Amino acid sequence: MLITLAFLFLKKVGIEKINIEPFLLLAKQSPIIDVRSPAEYQHAHIPGAYSLPLFTNDERAIIGTAYKQESREKAIKLGLDFFGPKMKLLVENVEELCANNLISSKTILIYCWRGGLRSATIAWLLDMYGFKVFTLTGGYKNFRKYVLETFRADFNLHILGGYTGSGKTELLHQLEKKGEAIIDLEKIAHHKGSAFGNIGLQLQPTQEMFENILATNLNQFVVQKEKIWIEDESQRIGLVNIPNDFWNNMRKAPVYFLAVDFEERLHHIVEEYGILEKQKMIDAVGRIQQRLGGLETKNAIDHLLNNDTVSCFRILLTYYDRWYEKGLSKRKENNSALSTIFCETVTPLNVSKLLVDS
Repeated sequence: MLITLAFLFLKKVGIEKINIEPFLLLAKQSPIIDVRSPAEYQHAHIPGAYSLPLFTNDERAIIGTAYKQESREKAIKLGLDFFGPKMKLLVENVEELCANNLISSKTILIYCWRGGLRSATIAWLLDMYGFKVFTLTGGYKNFRKYVLETFRADFNLHILGGYTGSGKTELLHQLEKKGEAIIDLEKIAHHKGSAFGNIGLQLQPTQEMFENILATNLNQFVVQKEKIWIEDESQRIGLVNIPNDFWNNMRKAPVYFLAVDFEERLHHIVEEYGILEKQKMIDAVGRIQQRLGGLETKNAIDHLLNNDTVSCFRILLTYYDRWYEKGLSKRKENNSALSTIFCETVTPLNVSKLLVDS
């Protein structure tokens, strides 16, 4: 049978099984192909991987049912029925992928869930056609182990703190332009952290995909142990959570608190969020009613209905300041190093220089 032959060919031809570190190293110059079902890929995948499913969602379900209710042999025969007519198209899809990405090399990286039948089958086909193929030992399951181990590493984090509207994100990217290592959690989460944080942004990734992207970003810095700047966040960013091990690392890291005048921050927030669609802002205020309080919620919404964005955000900024102060108090209780940087305006350029030299 074709799939059984795939295992024999693994030892006889140019297909190589490699572990996660060399696999990701090769991925910097060669495409990664995820041969799992579309649903598996959509839920989460190795960042940068392309979806080239061996089976559709329905086909995978049919094969799985046959395996459980009948036999392994029956499942394999069904798989062959589905696979046979796709062989030419799969090869052409990989050729097109390489052409679209201007990749002259014919080196391909492949993974499935456990590094078993699905990746071996596609690897056999592409190797037979002339591609140099590497498959991931242990598959995506091995990658997830690598992700979770990443969060237990002792990264040299430095936290940019400050009340809402202090321009922490802008300063973070000033530091990046100066050559500093940064991790932008809000960019990875597709969320700015407040009740208004998802308005106008793409859908948030799943929790698993958020972790995959975060770990991939972090592993750029594992070897160097260099200083990594990261913005102070709540553990929950919209619908995703910062993994516990990495969160604990953040809570122990030194904080550089940007002290910016309330009115200056209010002006900055109004400029950033005041242009958003009114109904979406009203809905966002409603989502925090329980913590904001009924009266303040009503007042904030009334201000929006009357096009008084400044008065609305004055209420909201006062609310967020109280919540941030609670988090800051916990840091002080944990004896986290806290340096206050007084800023006359939001993210002045001299502050990024001061932080680089710190």
